[in-house]
Amino acid sequence: MAARLVSIIAALTVAGLVIGPVTAVILRAEAFSGFRPADWQALRFTLLQATLSAAISVLFAIPVARALARRQFVGRAVLVALLGAPFILPVIVAVLGLLAVFGQSGLLNRALEPLGLPELQIYGLQGVLLAHVFFNLPLATRLILQGWLAIPAEQFRLAATLGMGRNAMWRFIEYPMLRRIVPGAFAVIFVICLSSFAVALTLGGGPRATTLELAIYQSMRFDFDLARAAMLGLLQLGLALSAGMIALRVTSVPVAAKGLDRHVPRWDRTDKRAICTDALSIGLAALFLLTPLAMVTLNGLSGITTLGASVWQAAGHSILVALGSTALCLLWALPLATRWGEWLGLAGIALSPLVLGIGLFMIVRPFANPFELALYVTATVNAFVSLPFVLRILRPEAETIRTDFARLREAMGLSGWAWLRWVLLPRLKRPLGFAAGLTAALSMGDLGVIALFANPDRATLPLKVYQLMGAYRMDQAAGAALLLLIVSLALFWMFDRGGRVGS
Repeated sequence: MAARLVSIIAALTVAGLVIGPVTAVILRAEAFSGFRPADWQALRFTLLQATLSAAISVLFAIPVARALARRQFVGRAVLVALLGAPFILPVIVAVLGLLAVFGQSGLLNRALEPLGLPELQIYGLQGVLLAHVFFNLPLATRLILQGWLAIPAEQFRLAATLGMGRNAMWRFIEYPMLRRIVPGAFAVIFVICLSSFAVALTLGGGPRATTLELAIYQSMRFDFDLARAAMLGLLQLGLALSAGMIALRVTSVPVAAKGLDRHVPRWDRTDKRAICTDALSIGLAALFLLTPLAMVTLNGLSGITTLGASVWQAAGHSILVALGSTALCLLWALPLATRWGEWLGLAGIALSPLVLGIGLFMIVRPFANPFELALYVTATVNAFVSLPFVLRILRPEAETIRTDFARLREAMGLSGWAWLRWVLLPRLKRPLGFAAGLTAALSMGDLGVIALFANPDRATLPLKVYQLMGAYRMDQAAGAALLLLIVSLALFWMFDRGGRVGS
């Protein structure tokens, strides 16, 4: 009974966090007079960049995933693991790395200058696309790689027995799999890029490269036009919900083929043309993904010794926000680790963090100064945004534990607290550690709601990096970015490692 009450309280809290801010936004939006030309431009650019980002990410991921699926080499497991790194990488850190490679004074432009070739421009649409591909190429590769690995080995053995060539195998085995997997991968990445804020903020480059999220931020931060921000927030919410529903629909297509889970080496991997193609695909992807991280590390080593007290204070704020977000998210996730709870948590994907922030701003404003509560609001929003990922990690294991130990619980008459302490938590330790590490890393690197509310005394480390970049103090920005990267990875490692100790 107590466990059910806790679940109801958690569900009502999460539902209230959705309904309350959205209602506040809707009520405020009634005073809006209409869309401006700049708003239509922001809508068009948002849809354009999300479509192109998803298409390019998926298109480039296909040869990389194919190469990883049919190749075994030293370091393959490490490379596949690194493909998940951009997901927890702070956006502002990745932006600095991309600037170091593709920026005006970056490696690529310095290499082009002696050749007399035109300089590459990273700001604008091309910069937004570059950053989104950097973040989402690994995700697309992992999704498509899973589809390739799910093809039964018997199909490849049969193809070899029948003497099928590359074109025939592509037509009858690989293309049908891609037709099932690619639409879902495209839809998921489209939803992610639709609500992109930090990338557009740092690389957008003017009114023609403004997303809806960035327009919301500008309405709040610079114009203080709450009605316009609310209306744009509703438009963003409608787009995200529509895209999210499409993503759920197209990713639910089942894989029809079944096999015996045996590993059969691909006969076509010995072809010289395939060897060259696979090596080129893997090499270029690794170069594209790892070079910016290497540049952040190299540039930051000299700048980290010059950081002032304000940067270290911001780092402390970020750590406190990350720890608070992690604790709050796990408090919600444990009682909601059920099928209906996961559906409720999906609102964290559909609801834009800036829309949520605006709604909370409007609710809090009559009673307190929202800028004084910036860190608390940021921690709450970060916990809410991380909730869908945490529930996806915890729910399968939690449901298995409830099924396997239900009769034992009844026989021993375990209370809710005893069940939690002696059965559920010990067996959820590994996924809990991973979920906590993921939440802490995502919260540590967030540059979203804090940009709306923060003042200099309450800045977080990502916001401080952005401020240093805006002041053209690039050495200190690189040092702060390296510090942010180290702390984010350290938090992820400590929580994840803690969940594995004794397992």
